Amino acid sequence: MTDAAEQAQMPELVIVTGMSGAGRTEAMHVFEDLGYFCVDNLPASLISNMVKLNGASDGDGACGKLAVVCDARNGQYFGSLVEVLEELEAAGVDFKMVFLDAGDDKLVSRYKSSRRRHPLCTDGTTIAQGIQRERTLLAEVRERADVVIDTTEMLPQRLRSTLRAAFSQGNERKGLSVTVYSFGFKHGAPIDADLVMDVRFLPNPYYDPDLRPLTGLDAPVRDYVMLRDETIEFKKRWHALLDVVMPGYVSEGKQQLAIGVGCTGGQHRSVALAESTGDYLKSKGYRVSVAHRDLGKAERGRDERELDSESADVGARGM
Repeated sequence: MTDAAEQAQMPELVIVTGMSGAGRTEAMHVFEDLGYFCVDNLPASLISNMVKLNGASDGDGACGKLAVVCDARNGQYFGSLVEVLEELEAAGVDFKMVFLDAGDDKLVSRYKSSRRRHPLCTDGTTIAQGIQRERTLLAEVRERADVVIDTTEMLPQRLRSTLRAAFSQGNERKGLSVTVYSFGFKHGAPIDADLVMDVRFLPNPYYDPDLRPLTGLDAPVRDYVMLRDETIEFKKRWHALLDVVMPGYVSEGKQQLAIGVGCTGGQHRSVALAESTGDYLKSKGYRVSVAHRDLGKAERGRDERELDSESADVGARGM
């Protein structure tokens, strides 16, 4: 399924509500990663306005999908949520409501560990009494929820994977943003890469005078690197490794992954292999961007050599 088709099947609006301390903040992080524009603590009466504003955007900043948290912190404004839901249904707005719940004992424990005040404990009541007030307030909303998730025994990772499975059409790989970049070791080892692959063992196009001024983005260099027997064998093993580790990162709930592919100068081998790696991961359904950290330095170095050569020629001619 294409990215556009997946986006089309995702609901236009997601309303996140539920018990305070049940994981709403973590849920919003998931929807941000899925490409939703997120608004926390939005009064129910403003949801329709946000939908209209988001839909009317010309694309300069809004992403077309909206996720909002509407909960007991809204106080008197929260009571109108059921009416707003009916208005959205009548207007034909494609929305889903997620209700996050947890056992009373767990909610009390979470509030005690966080040392935050429960939103319904403003008059000196205990946390347990505030939780009961909130349950009463949310009873009708819970009945109308499309997705109810009990987070009592859930770690944040499990909640993230549950939401991604429910709202990314079963393709959890789209929740992982992957950056593959080339670099040159002579310009310094990467400090932000989760995986680093050193490809300096492959034959180096630098020693071919015709290929030296080119880069791994040029077909002659790409063919020189990628069609070698050593590279063909390496790609089999490299892809097999990626096939093992990438699903593991997804299941662990990792949101960003950086893969560094390095050669000596970051101009030839690493560039070609970074492009190839990006293409492979895209074919597996991952959301990938490819960058070349040191390619600009290599090009500047080449320009300086050419200028030095021209200066030497001029000097020779002047003698």
